[in-house]
Amino acid sequence: MNLVRLATTLKRLRQERGMTLEEVATRAGLTRGWLSKVENFRMTPSLQALAKISAALDVPMSQIFEGIDSRPALTVTRKGEGVVMRRDEEVSKIVYESLASARGDRNMDPFVLTVPPDDDRPLLDHGGEEFLLVLEGSITLDYGSESHAMDVGDSAYFEAETPHRVVCTSRTPARVLCVFQGMVGTNGVGLDGAEPGDA
Repeated sequence: MNLVRLATTLKRLRQERGMTLEEVATRAGLTRGWLSKVENFRMTPSLQALAKISAALDVPMSQIFEGIDSRPALTVTRKGEGVVMRRDEEVSKIVYESLASARGDRNMDPFVLTVPPDDDRPLLDHGGEEFLLVLEGSITLDYGSESHAMDVGDSAYFEAETPHRVVCTSRTPARVLCVFQGMVGTNGVGLDGAEPGDA
């Protein structure tokens, strides 16, 4: 299942109905924090949880899954045509541009991140692995207790279960190619193994 497309579909459907995370979570019998993790593609919801969210949004399950696993052999994303999204909006100003949104079921999720100098997000973790390549500007990669200064052309590959963050250290926003791999859980529960009521 394409976790990013699922997350953006759920968020879009919620916003189209003018509903807050709190309202949908309450109607679905879930927690706001857990639903936020789903919308920020940090957790894979079970089918049971998706059924509850579907009912809370008053949309059929088929609408949530529409086109979610389309898989053309080749997709080309032209400059400026990537799907722009925000993640962890309460704590971060980073803008994510998805470079492979047209391909549904995929093993990697490539993004270009635009990281403003004034972003001060906390260290966060998720499942899978991550690759970063600095395209413009300078950043610091905070990884657990380590801190790594990175400039244009520098890259990093790491296990994403360790809390981490990217901080812009240049005067203008940094742009970073970011590839997530293996974020999608296969057992229908959250990437951290949590069920909906645990968050």
